[in-house]
Amino acid sequence: MELSQRTEGDVLVAKACDQRVDARLAAEFKQQLLTLIESGHPRIALDLSDVDFIDSSGLGAIVAALKQLAGRGDLVIVGAKPAVANLFKLTRMDKVFRMYSAEADALAALAPH
Repeated sequence: MELSQRTEGDVLVAKACDQRVDARLAAEFKQQLLTLIESGHPRIALDLSDVDFIDSSGLGAIVAALKQLAGRGDLVIVGAKPAVANLFKLTRMDKVFRMYSAEADALAALAPH
């Protein structure tokens, strides 16, 4: 599971570079997200624009990362394709995660007020 990273101000933009985030990759994906949080990145924009398919275990990895933040930060979703966005809607996770089509909107939402 490749996760590219860069910072924009105090927001970490993490981009999932695989087309599928499924049970085969979910444990590694989860560990990478948790490591990013533990290394001092409380605000994360997770870019899923390259992901064509995500299953419940991949979604569970993202939920685990949000739980790890425990209200001390935030994680938003950027660029989810329709199939990925539909899984968030189907599982009602679109009510838990703020989802943005444009990175600029996500960065603005994560900016300190």
